[in-house]
Amino acid sequence: MPEVRLVGPNGEQVGIVRIEDALRLAQEADLDLVEVAPQARPPVCKLMDYGKFKYESAQKARESRRNQVLTVIKEQKLRPKIDPHDYETKKRAVVRFLEHGNKVKITIMFRGREQSRPELGYRLLQRLADDVAELGVIESSPKQDGRNMIMVLAPHKNAKPKTKATTPQEPDPAE
Repeated sequence: MPEVRLVGPNGEQVGIVRIEDALRLAQEADLDLVEVAPQARPPVCKLMDYGKFKYESAQKARESRRNQVLTVIKEQKLRPKIDPHDYETKKRAVVRFLEHGNKVKITIMFRGREQSRPELGYRLLQRLADDVAELGVIESSPKQDGRNMIMVLAPHKNAKPKTKATTPQEPDPAE
């Protein structure tokens, strides 16, 4: 005669009962009999409102998805022989990405004879990392990858990312 270990609606142990008795108890309480551990000997069943259980688990899953942080990797490309003004412009873009909480992949593209001087690219990446050290840290150190040298910067863990909408400024009473 098949038997199950029955758990009540509030988590209390009812004991080992026949399946027919468990189904009758579920009908009397207007609940569902749900098998929660089929591999156990005897199998474990619980009295619960299955529709409510599915709804609550879907709500929890939705809430956990809402709290997830989507990591975005932005990319900034440089050349080894970069003008100081162009470097500042690229650095400002990297700073903006890090302030918004995004990771930044910095790629230095080598052409022709520049490939024989990877130390130029390495020095440029180190300089950029030092310039933005207060906003981000090097997540992966500079690596040569064929014609390119790649480094990834990540924002500091404790830094709060800036949002696009800033707080409205108070009107100046002198106006």
